[in-house]
Amino acid sequence: MFTPQDIISIQTTKEFQKVALKVFRYQFQHNPIYQKYCLLLKKSPENVKQIHQIPFLPIEFFKTQNILSSTQSIQATFTSSGTTGAITSKHHVTDLDFYEYSFRSAFSKFYGNIEDYVVLALLPSYLEREGSSLIYMAKDFIEGSNHPKSGFYLNNYNELAQIITELDKNGENVLLIGVTYALLDLIELQPFQLKNTIIMETGGMKGKRKEMIREELHGLLTNGFGVEKIHSEYGMTELLSQGYSFGDGIFECPPWMDVLIRDTEDPLTIVEDGKTGGINVIDLANINSCAFIATQDLGKKHPDFSFEVLGRFDNSDIRGCNLMVY
Repeated sequence: MFTPQDIISIQTTKEFQKVALKVFRYQFQHNPIYQKYCLLLKKSPENVKQIHQIPFLPIEFFKTQNILSSTQSIQATFTSSGTTGAITSKHHVTDLDFYEYSFRSAFSKFYGNIEDYVVLALLPSYLEREGSSLIYMAKDFIEGSNHPKSGFYLNNYNELAQIITELDKNGENVLLIGVTYALLDLIELQPFQLKNTIIMETGGMKGKRKEMIREELHGLLTNGFGVEKIHSEYGMTELLSQGYSFGDGIFECPPWMDVLIRDTEDPLTIVEDGKTGGINVIDLANINSCAFIATQDLGKKHPDFSFEVLGRFDNSDIRGCNLMVY
């Protein structure tokens, strides 16, 4: 069995590759859905010796199957947001310690001690439903900050605007985590000129506004909040780790997470750095579900291991997901 320390203690690329192959062998043995998928691709520990040979499970499987590599009891089930009637993803978590250890360690690596921040969470669409992994993380950050002004904000934008302005003016380190459309709502209420506040968007218009390209969105937000850069978080229901961007949409992963880019026409082929393709994520914190996931995001990877998210596949473009029919 793996412990959170086994995963989060990874520091080097060599360590990551070694542990990733070990996790692949473990999940092939203990995850019946993943094993069946691998065998349909004629892949097994006998012929998978390098990371790029590992099969990545299409993320859609989380909508119809119980993706588990553990027989332990389920401690929490995180669910994705979706339109009414749509099938949502379910990520069954048998060890919440992995999730907590992962997101706490990743935040600390990129931003330092959570106690140094006032954490304000503007996540209305997530608060209004149950099972959000983002709300679970934000709640932990709010509690960990141990600041009386830290908290969730739903529709009380006027109060939030006043608090942000006051905290920033007083020189507090403020972290505002917000869903995209709500951040736009806030700056339409009033403009800001913030000097000590990090604005972190988590993506998503949630059907509330028209989608826009990142450059346009970040332009509006930097002007509206009076900041130089907009930070971003790259995470999803099916992952227990997050990538972070300090601006310009360039994301970095913690040492136990990485992305590979797959060919859009041949999903089993990994393309070289700088080429656009589908984003495959290796999240070793997903030890009890599946650590190797083919997402619906389009992006490209840079030689320094950072990556960009450029958009999403249209549903009609998803390939390689019809190998298993139930």
